[in-house]
Parts: sequence; C-alpha cells; structure tokens
Amino acid sequence: MPEFVLYNAPQSTCSQRVRYVLHAKGRVFEEHRLDLFKGDQLTPEYLAINPNGVVPTLLHDGAPVTDSAVIMEYLEEILGSVTPLRPGDPLKVAEMRAMLRFIDEVPTPAIRVPSYNLAFLPHFQAMGDEEFQALCDSKPLRREFLMKMGRTGFPKAEMDEALARLQRGIDRMATWLAASGGPWLMGAELSLADIAIMPVIVRMDDIRLAGMWREAPAIGRWLERIRQTPAFSATYYHGSLLTEKYPHLAAAARRSEPMDA
Repeated sequence: MPEFVLYNAPQSTCSQRVRYVLHAKGRVFEEHRLDLFKGDQLTPEYLAINPNGVVPTLLHDGAPVTDSAVIMEYLEEILGSVTPLRPGDPLKVAEMRAMLRFIDEVPTPAIRVPSYNLAFLPHFQAMGDEEFQALCDSKPLRREFLMKMGRTGFPKAEMDEALARLQRGIDRMATWLAASGGPWLMGAELSLADIAIMPVIVRMDDIRLAGMWREAPAIGRWLERIRQTPAFSATYYHGSLLTEKYPHLAAAARRSEPMDA
C-alpha cells in the first residue's frame, strides 16, 4: 500500500482542502474518488475506516485519519519541514487555530446551503419520500441538515441565514488580510488558515456569489494569488467545480442569470 491513500470526492470542499495540502507538500498519494450520490461513502468497507460516512479520509501507512481540519494539522505535524504551513511562533499558531475554528464554525457550514439548493437539489427531487428518508437516516453527520432541506430545498429564511453567515466570513477574512498586511491571511506566508477558507471562496465564486466581496477587493486579489500556486491546479482538476459537474449551473453562469434561492 502507498504511504498516503486519500478517499475523497472531487467537489467536496473538505476534500479540496486536504488535496491542496498534500500537493503543496509534494506528496504522492493514491486517490480514491468517491461518488457520494451513489453512496460510496456508506459502504461497509468505507464505514470501517470512517464510521461517520463522510469524506475525506486519509490513510497513512494504513492508519485512518478523519476530518479535514484534523488531517491538515496531522500532515503539518508529520511533514512540517516541507513547505511549512504553520507559523513557528506558538502565539501565532494559536492565532491561526482561532482562525481555523471560526472558518469551520461560520463560512464552511454556511456554504453547504446554497450549494445544495443550487446544485444538488435536482438529485434529491428525483427521489421518492421513502428513498430520501432512508438516505437521511444513513448519514450520521448530515441527517438533520438533509431533513431541513427536504426534497423541495432550503426555504428563503435558511438561505438568508446562510448568506448572512457567509458575509460574516467575508468580513472577517477582509479584517484578517488588512491586519496582516497580506498577501495571505497571516502575512507573507501561506498558512493552513488560507487553505481552510480557500474552498469556500472558490465555491462562492463558482456559484456567482463573488459580489459579496465587492467592497473587499483584497479578497479578490487573494483568490487570484492562490489560484496561481502550483498546488491549486492539481487540487482543482476538471470536475472539481460545481459548474463543471452540473450543466444547469454552467448554463446559468453563461447567461449571467440570478439563481433562484
């Protein structure tokens, strides 16, 4: 078995974080791309290594490491001398971890709501009630989230709340960039905080929510800068963006029509 084996999904924002760290550190890894709508993450074989039934999962010499934030820190622990992504000053490490906590509490869960409504909903609408309920019941960490969405999508109140949380994320990111002087969240060097928020910003841009940082042009510059890093193109191979996976999103983007919330 290779030293590193990654079970993930192309469009999964949490998977994208881990792929980026592995590529940034130049690690060769065996990639298993799971089809989440086919239930690849719910097979007995996968549940044996990740009982939560979510992606990603990293196997390091056969031992599983789960949760994207944990995996990123784990890779930094064992590969910290290769393209360091964590400050050397313990106080700065604490600052970075506080950023990670905010990112995982506010913008990361919020981006799921417009993502599901705009991209994934047709898949659930095609299900019968019993099939949908069985799907919800099979997901230990996402059951309540899917139940709130239902087969008709999240209501306007839920979308408004998610967009408000995304705006708080954007505002906080702009504050971090201003305080550090950029170009990255903690200053001159790329850190795990940048990688943690990267999939949220990329997803927002992909589903045409980039207008939310119109008043914070530093975020646009940050996005262009991270897109220029070598690890980015390796991470976002074709099919990693929702507009590459779902034709109705790509068509709407070409027409520049507002998506229904």
